Amino acid sequence: MADATHTPAPEGATGVLVLADGTIVWGRGFGAEGDAVGEVVFNTSMTGYQEVMTDPSYAAQIITFTFPHIGNVGANYEDLEADNPFALGCIVAQDVTAPSNYRAVTGFDEWMRSNGRIGLSGVDTRALTRRIREGGAPNGVIAHNASGRFDVVALLEKARAWPGLEGMDLARDVSCRQMFRWSGGGWSRGEGYAEHAEDEGRPHVVAIDYGSKRNIFRNLADAGARVTVLPATATFEDVMAHKPDGIFLSNGPGDPAATGVYAVPVIRQLLETGKPLFGICLGHQLLGLAVGARTMKMHQGHRGANHPVKRLSDGRVEITSMNHGFAVDRDTLPANVRESHISLFDGSNCGMELTDRPAFSVQYHPEASPGPQDSTYLFEKFVGTLGAAQ
Repeated sequence: MADATHTPAPEGATGVLVLADGTIVWGRGFGAEGDAVGEVVFNTSMTGYQEVMTDPSYAAQIITFTFPHIGNVGANYEDLEADNPFALGCIVAQDVTAPSNYRAVTGFDEWMRSNGRIGLSGVDTRALTRRIREGGAPNGVIAHNASGRFDVVALLEKARAWPGLEGMDLARDVSCRQMFRWSGGGWSRGEGYAEHAEDEGRPHVVAIDYGSKRNIFRNLADAGARVTVLPATATFEDVMAHKPDGIFLSNGPGDPAATGVYAVPVIRQLLETGKPLFGICLGHQLLGLAVGARTMKMHQGHRGANHPVKRLSDGRVEITSMNHGFAVDRDTLPANVRESHISLFDGSNCGMELTDRPAFSVQYHPEASPGPQDSTYLFEKFVGTLGAAQ
């Protein structure tokens, strides 16, 4: 890693990462050319880079993958959590090679390029990860130019001018624009994704989309629910017009306090109806705000598919997938909220349930795919409550 005063690119460098503190990381660009500014984070997952890149929760972020072999299974049309990638770009250790997987329809380099996303390879990702772990997630610019010419001073100014994620509402930008129904189920080899017939006898879940992953809806459907999805800005009246048996609050990007300006009043009204409510990730944070707790920006955040979480009711440890840079401050939880899960990495809050309302939430991603299935019981718990209520 060099300093911004050293501007000439080394021979063969066609990509660069410029951090707001002046640190320069040279490498080989792949994917689209250009530059993008955002928060630089790291993800410890060994698989699932397409799911990670298309997870709306990664909006405005540049991902450093700690696993070295990113891209070797190529890309396909099934392993997507949204129509387009929301992460701005990615940083990897080894050059992306030709795909080696029977499901691949294109190479990762080509997929990144066709989706306008910038990649940087040949980087000491262990050193960069250590830098993030010790100093916190920095703002930075990732750039790719096949000619190897970069205006590093301009890139540094761009990194320093970016305001950061605190105070930034991104849910409104990544949410769906209008209501839609969801019927798809889980994936199986040789058959693809299941389709559930429209059945009015199934309990009806209205999901508020703050930047949801598709696999959340698949898990709700597989657990036995009919699912209607509404935009992040849906009002209380919008939700209740669909006569829900239960309400789901999705994951999403940005600062929960900023999204909470319009989301929290709606959630408070929904809690007053007494209908079951389930939240994941940003939805967990918004539920926390709705009951009077506070959220806080984390030093480095939790991102990966190997995070141990302890369930306090029985001591069971779940291996979970996580992607969040904000957390609910457990010290501000009110008397009517019971903490249900904690991180075994740093002890931070990872779940809660209300004692006077049928509402609960988790900070992690129980729908994780690929990855562990330790936490899919949460969907069955939620939908099972709806069936019992009918």
